[in-house]
Amino acid sequence: MFNDIFPFRFDLNASAIAGASLWSLALYLGFSPFSDWLTLQLQRWFNFAERSLYTSAKEFERTRKARESQNAFYASIFSILPFLGLGALCNYGVELGLGGSWAISMGVIACMGCGVYELGRRDGQSSE
Repeated sequence: MFNDIFPFRFDLNASAIAGASLWSLALYLGFSPFSDWLTLQLQRWFNFAERSLYTSAKEFERTRKARESQNAFYASIFSILPFLGLGALCNYGVELGLGGSWAISMGVIACMGCGVYELGRRDGQSSE
């Protein structure tokens, strides 16, 4: 498909994409307070940047709820991007250190470990 659009060849490695995605999910879960903070900051920035596009305060207030909901959605999508980059680096490091066959396995183990950590962290917060 990509070869029909672009004049050059793309070599997409499915195991690298899967490994980077697993590692990014593990990092997103493991650093969830940071990911929540990043989402909040992006949402605040999107709301601030969009305010400058309106000249009428009446029009701005009329569409505020829908725009803030849309900005929250965009902020949650864009907050994933740094974790995808870090996940790709972690996957690459595991491939260099342990070999390609271990990259996805370590990603799955990291996802399970970070998922259990996140569940315990939230349970600890709710019991306080």
